[in-house]
Amino acid sequence: MANLEAVINGKTDVATLSLIVLLAEGHLLVEDVPGVGKTTLAKALARSVSASVSRIQFTPDLLPSDVTGVSIFNQQANRFEFKPGAVFANIVIADEINRASPKTQSALLECMEERQVSVDGVTHRLDTPFSVVATQNPIEMEGTFALPEAQRDRFMARISMGYPDADAELAMLHNRELQSPLDDIDAVVNRDELQAMTRCAREVFVSRAVEQYVVNIAQATRRDPEVRLGVSPRATLHLVRAAKVAAALEGRDFVLPDDVDALVVPVLGHRIVPTRKSVNDHRSGVDAIEETLIRIVQATPVPLVAARSL
Repeated sequence: MANLEAVINGKTDVATLSLIVLLAEGHLLVEDVPGVGKTTLAKALARSVSASVSRIQFTPDLLPSDVTGVSIFNQQANRFEFKPGAVFANIVIADEINRASPKTQSALLECMEERQVSVDGVTHRLDTPFSVVATQNPIEMEGTFALPEAQRDRFMARISMGYPDADAELAMLHNRELQSPLDDIDAVVNRDELQAMTRCAREVFVSRAVEQYVVNIAQATRRDPEVRLGVSPRATLHLVRAAKVAAALEGRDFVLPDDVDALVVPVLGHRIVPTRKSVNDHRSGVDAIEETLIRIVQATPVPLVAARSL
């Protein structure tokens, strides 16, 4: 957290959510306008962990084999040899992911869900931990390809950086005049320590009442009249996993409904497709989705039983 906050001034909530996704073994989608620090956040998160890191700059001419790898014929050995692509790393930074063609974007589908790559009929397992941190600009439409719902659903959470406040922007001007803050970032945990933290988070207790609360929220998104496509069962699972990490970061070994409420918008928001009428009634689709989710949470009864049972 200290590493991330040293780079992203005044964005404690963004740093916290990034850490939650990493410890929940999920993938993060950073979506915002240019120049607010999306790639900087991804690099800071990667440099904080002593693990293998790769960066893919997505462009229209990027090929799927550049991402997953390709089989090359070795004349001396008289056989094909697999050359791993950039996705074979513990943390993969997919910069401006929506600039690549849908064919190239789909190369990440198997990697993100099954932690493996299939090339020429051969399956290659990816190392653990494995996390994709992708960035994209939702404003610029020229030369971009919107992520399909199937791929957006594989991201555990979506965050927006937002503009810094006046004090944070002034501090940025003063601190970054001579060097980038990324130059001072060192790894604070190694891969084994990171895996130990993820195992600890998985052991956090979730009561049946809280599980039912999560399911009720997910079911409500599928029945809401302002939602054309509700969240998937994968989203329900991701919400519980993220809530476990949030509870662990607070020093608790059990999940409260408040943990769920705080993560509903970043975990479920990018998976919902609002109706056309709902979008037209708001300034943007994001506003419509956020208001719908807040309304659903407020209308869903909160369990009043003990969060932890013996």
